[in-house]
Amino acid sequence: METTGNRAGSVWVIVDQVGGQPEPVSIQLLGRARKLADELGTSVDAVFLGSEIEEQAEKLIAAGADRVYLGCAAELAFYQPELYTEMIVRLANEQHPEIILFGSTFTGRELAPLVAARLQTGLTAHCIDLVLDDEQILEQRIPAYGGMISITCPTRRPQMATVAKGVFPAPDLDEERVGEIVPLEIPADVPGRVETLEIVIEKSEGVELESASIIVAAGVGVGSQEGWDEVAALATTLNAGLGATRPAVDEGWVEIAQMIGQSGRMVSPELYIGVGLSGELQHMVGISGAKLMVAINNDARAPIFEQVDIGIVDDCREFVPVLVEKIRGH
Repeated sequence: METTGNRAGSVWVIVDQVGGQPEPVSIQLLGRARKLADELGTSVDAVFLGSEIEEQAEKLIAAGADRVYLGCAAELAFYQPELYTEMIVRLANEQHPEIILFGSTFTGRELAPLVAARLQTGLTAHCIDLVLDDEQILEQRIPAYGGMISITCPTRRPQMATVAKGVFPAPDLDEERVGEIVPLEIPADVPGRVETLEIVIEKSEGVELESASIIVAAGVGVGSQEGWDEVAALATTLNAGLGATRPAVDEGWVEIAQMIGQSGRMVSPELYIGVGLSGELQHMVGISGAKLMVAINNDARAPIFEQVDIGIVDDCREFVPVLVEKIRGH
């Protein structure tokens, strides 16, 4: 759809759900959508598809939505790509939203390009910030070429982006907010060539990274599996989440699920401790929401020291075991 020159349409969030519960990233996106909509002078709409989700729609209003388009039926319990796409596209063609935001989840990463292709508009993936420029066009910011670039979609609408969990903080829920719930009809003419039969959720060991108040992350500078195990012991001692950089994953010391950064997890801990890593952008964008950052590295010229609050110049393979002993001693 091309721009019309009229007042901006609404800002949409496509709510991802598992077991009828909205995913945290969708709640976080509603907070950012609220900010964008207020600047545009428009409303926030949530599109919520699932089964037995009526009560959860009120939570979306409390998080900032003015209107919830609710598709509630047994056939929507699990994500069905063709049916979900058709419902969102038909609604978008009726309502003409200005912006549509998706979580960068397994569902969102497939659904967003399907919708964008049908609406013949652009899509920016894995954004780490969303702001409006002087002309109120959405700047979709991603890390690239060793820095940050902004992508815009100046002539086509809606403007579309995916964002990972942890990029934006969750808004405070206002149970007093009043909004509108609009039921959606389930189209009967959509071919069901692909059907999701079951969703299996893997539970990771230790503290979940996105919810951890303390995160210890390590890079290839720890030197070996033994060095990695020392860092893991520090995380356990602090009851912290354990993260990694891409090189540490490539060495086989840790699973890719623990990778933090542009192509991994996005986190916002109260305290971040980086051990034996240089501070490359690909990792650092993943911790941009950290409140206090500490780095341990034996190279005083390492770029990470320019980006953290506290820098410790020491051999992490010697420093970390002593630190663990000191903490346990208290």
